[in-house]
Amino acid sequence: MQQQLPPYEALPGELSMEEMSRSTTVMVEETPPPPPPRDHLVWSLFTTLYGNFCCLGLLAFVFSVKSRDRKVLGDYSGALSYGSTAKYLNITALVINIAIVIIVIVLVSLAASGVFVPPPPRYGYGYGPT
Repeated sequence: MQQQLPPYEALPGELSMEEMSRSTTVMVEETPPPPPPRDHLVWSLFTTLYGNFCCLGLLAFVFSVKSRDRKVLGDYSGALSYGSTAKYLNITALVINIAIVIIVIVLVSLAASGVFVPPPPRYGYGYGPT
C-alpha cells in the first residue's frame, strides 16, 4: 500500500521557487523553570523544639528532610508531596499548641480569680464536732 502524500497547494503562476525564501525562522521562547518546592525545614525544626505535641513536630521534621532529599535528587513531585505533608503536620501542631496555651491561660486566670476554691466543710452530719 502506497502512502499518500499530503496535499500541497500549487504556486501561483507569477511566483517562482527562486524568488521565495529558502529558510524558515521559528521563534522559541524559553520559559523559566518553576521554582523548586518548599520543604519547610526550619518551621519543622522549631515545631520539633518548641511544640512537639504527640511527636507531630518530629514527624514534620522527618518529612521535611525527605522533601529536601527529593529536591536534591531532582524529583520535584516527590519533594512537593513530602513538603506539603510536612506543612500540614506543622499547621496541625501549631493549632494544637495554640489551643493548649489558651486553655492553660484560661485555667490559670480562673484559679487566680478564686473560681476553684473548695466550699467550706459542712458539720452536723456526723463529721467533725457538733
